[in-house]
Amino acid sequence: MKYYTITVNGVAYSVSVEETAAGAVAVKAPMPGNILDVKVKPGASVKAGDALVVLEAMKMENEIVAPQDGTVATIDVNKGDVVNSGDTLVTLN
Repeated sequence: MKYYTITVNGVAYSVSVEETAAGAVAVKAPMPGNILDVKVKPGASVKAGDALVVLEAMKMENEIVAPQDGTVATIDVNKGDVVNSGDTLVTLN
């Protein structure tokens, strides 16, 4: 994350810009729930179908898997986090 101060018409605004790699694939939560476990670390190589995160929703454990082969660029959640549908869990390059 980079932080900048931008002035528009004499008013200063503080903004943050998240850096993501070009071509990165965001793996998003398919439903709201709790993160029970994070199975990967940044920099790990994964194959399509490998488990990335375990999401508990409606008292069921759901493995969220890699949609394609790649390398884990970022992990955007931690064990114990509560997520909403559409929240980014992991990004892959």
